[in-house]
Amino acid sequence: MNLVLGMDRYYLLQMLDRYLEIYPSEQPVVARIAALVEGHADCFERTCRPGHITGAAWVVSDDQRRVVLVHHRKLGRWLQPGGHADGDGDVAGVAWKEATEETGLSHLTMIDTGGTLVPLDVDVHEIPPRYGEDGELIEDAHEHHDIRFLFVTSEQTLATSHESYEVRWFDMANVRQLTSEASVLRLLDKAAAWLG
Repeated sequence: MNLVLGMDRYYLLQMLDRYLEIYPSEQPVVARIAALVEGHADCFERTCRPGHITGAAWVVSDDQRRVVLVHHRKLGRWLQPGGHADGDGDVAGVAWKEATEETGLSHLTMIDTGGTLVPLDVDVHEIPPRYGEDGELIEDAHEHHDIRFLFVTSEQTLATSHESYEVRWFDMANVRQLTSEASVLRLLDKAAAWLG
């Protein structure tokens, strides 16, 4: 183990290596995330710049026909649940926590690959600056280095959190009519392949 990196950063880099074995064409985005992790001891903190590690969940019904999306309050788009690690280096745990908080679902089962923890997807995206009503800068533009995991649930009842306008189940077949967001559609396709 590389003690200089610390356990959480080391394990995330190991997870990214396993991800790259499955998705070798995604080397550029994996390299970008790895560079952030290697170069920033505070990569799990939301104050880290140029960006920080976040965790997200793609939550599918146990019949594999529906997915949960939240209408994000800050971004105004339908997205998968997820959010800041706030210092927690267990990114799978962060994804689970964010999914339960943002959807009201509590019984989520993580899907792994052959008994090994591997993200369903990784993504780096820009978060625009946020300004108050007075025009003062609240938060500068930065990047989310998002580590995304696949979860399945038999629960049906959802609850909206303060972070979203709405949370809803969508038939998988209708997601493409709902959004053209490339990373959401990539999650849709990858989950279909993983679940077979």
